[in-house]
Amino acid sequence: MPKQSTEHLVQLVCRLTKGEKRFFKMYVTKNQTGDDLLFLKIFEFIDKHKHLDEGKLVKKNPRIKRTQLSNLKAHLYKKILASLRQQHRHHYLDMSLRESLDHAKMLYAKGMYKASLSILDKAKKSAIENNLYTDALTIIDFEKHIESQHITGSMYPKAQQITAETNNILQRINLRTRLSNMSLSLYGLYLEKGHVKDEADSEFIFNYFNERLPKYEVEKMDFYERMYLYQSYVWLYYMCQDFVKFYLYAQRWVDLYDEFPEMVEKETPLYLKGLHNVLTAYFMAQRLDKFEPVFRLMQSLSNDDRIQFTKNEEYLYNLFVHIHRINHIFLTAEYESGVQRMEGLSTNIEENTYEWDLNRIMNFNYKIGCVYFGAGDVDNTISFLNKITNQVIPNFREDIQCYARILNLIAHFELGNDLLVSYQIKSTYRFLLKAKENSKVLDEIFAFLRKTPRMLESELKSEFEALKVKLEEIEKEKYERRPFLYLDIISWLDSKIHNRSMAESIRLRKGISESDRLELVAL
Repeated sequence: MPKQSTEHLVQLVCRLTKGEKRFFKMYVTKNQTGDDLLFLKIFEFIDKHKHLDEGKLVKKNPRIKRTQLSNLKAHLYKKILASLRQQHRHHYLDMSLRESLDHAKMLYAKGMYKASLSILDKAKKSAIENNLYTDALTIIDFEKHIESQHITGSMYPKAQQITAETNNILQRINLRTRLSNMSLSLYGLYLEKGHVKDEADSEFIFNYFNERLPKYEVEKMDFYERMYLYQSYVWLYYMCQDFVKFYLYAQRWVDLYDEFPEMVEKETPLYLKGLHNVLTAYFMAQRLDKFEPVFRLMQSLSNDDRIQFTKNEEYLYNLFVHIHRINHIFLTAEYESGVQRMEGLSTNIEENTYEWDLNRIMNFNYKIGCVYFGAGDVDNTISFLNKITNQVIPNFREDIQCYARILNLIAHFELGNDLLVSYQIKSTYRFLLKAKENSKVLDEIFAFLRKTPRMLESELKSEFEALKVKLEEIEKEKYERRPFLYLDIISWLDSKIHNRSMAESIRLRKGISESDRLELVAL
């Protein structure tokens, strides 16, 4: 068994629940053999030690020979998966449908054609009712095979019915596939390019979207078709920074679950993603009053009796909760208390607890750096930003990579590292040119930082004031608002001009009174 496959085996054993481990042992010991005992020894060793040291395993179990290990590990892996399938098959309808298809094939092999067709008919109806069209098409294909090979007593009307069902399902599959492909391709485009920067970018994205958008009638669409449609519009307006329409389609996404309440349990990841997008829209609009009730709803889902989180759903849930805890800090400007919440998050990232992808980790490191900067902890700011700047990844979230470099320069400016700032300005400038990140915000801040080594201390305040005036004008522009959401550079300038903390400047700018602040801290 290859090394990577061994790692997968260890991960699988470690992620089994107590109930799954108990079921597995019962499942494999029903028809116990010598080989079963040997692979069970490997299971027990991994379960106890949380890793597989083959030398210690063989020493402890002399019956296991090194030449057997590869086959035994592969056998164990298959047995665990078979056990999980047996234990959870009723939780996943598609598994039950495939099981029914297998049963129908066994009956067909015995010459029991009508019994086989009876099972297929029930499975087909269940698949269509639950919008599982790919499974329905597979079932119909076998149904066609039986009807075309054997006289069952209803050939002509049955053939007409099967033909109509096939055509309808193919249309459904085609629409769903096109919509899901469009949603996925827009996400890939976002990872490559980030948010649009000007009207030319916006025109490109809309043309890209319209060329791929199939014709549809919302009132005739099922749950999944509407879901992928709303997903596509969410990505479109998120990329184009039209956060009003972004919110509109994110809310329609969540409202689908009011119309189809049974889908909360069946499609929990998509429900979590919908709530995440609604919260993101409120954050972008800086609507703390709307943000907090939805965030409380999301946090309450861990105790919702309708939902039993799988590991995947648990990881996704924790991802979104962490994202919006940070966004809540930005909305309330409670950076000092917020840094305490960052310790657990940074540990999760370091230990890869939830196996988040590179995009998520990069975003977290940038946002954590911003939180520390808001709290006045410049050393930790630089530490987290370095995790981004020291790892250049071409054509991937270059917007975040650019912001991280600019904030890093500001942080070193705060520490008085003039020589380091002068050195890093050159490399940052080269990176900005290569990335073609022509944000006016970045341009103005960068121009200011380039002048700092030549500035006299007596000139700093007037330079801060001049930069603040420029940025306040830029902030009014449609495509230049987003950089201010995470790094409120205007409030930083205000703090330098008036000699107060950045957090205090942000609260004054947002109109958050001391009584409001204390109430927010209590929440």
